[in-house]
Amino acid sequence: MKPILSVIGVLLLSAILFVSCSKDTDPADTDIFAGTFRGKIGYVDSEKNISQDNGSVFVTKIGTRYDFRFSDGIPDLTGVQFEKKDDNTMTSVGSSGTGLITINKDKLIIGFARDGRSWTADCGR
Repeated sequence: MKPILSVIGVLLLSAILFVSCSKDTDPADTDIFAGTFRGKIGYVDSEKNISQDNGSVFVTKIGTRYDFRFSDGIPDLTGVQFEKKDDNTMTSVGSSGTGLITINKDKLIIGFARDGRSWTADCGR
C-alpha cells in the first residue's frame, strides 16, 4: 500500500508543479517596467528649471498606478495610470495630467505636465 501512495503523491506533486509553472503570464502584467532607468531628465516649474544628462528615474508600481522618483532634486511624479499598448509597452492615460509617458522593459520616455509643472525623461536601462 505504501508504494501506491508514494506513486500517487509523486503524480499529484508533478501535476501541481506543471500547472503552476505555466508560461501564460503576459510580461506586461508583471512588474518588468519597475526599476531604475538612466539618461537625460528634466523638470520645469515657476521656481525651478532642472536639466541633467546623467540622471535616473526609479519606477515603482502600486496597484494600477505608477510612481516615478527622479534624481537630482526633481520632484516625484506619482499616481500615473497606464494602458497596455502592446505586449511589452505601456502608455499613460487618464486626466491626471497632459502629455505622454511611454515605458517598456528597456526604455522610458516622459513628456508630461501637471499643475503648471513639467517632467521630461529619455532614459534606458
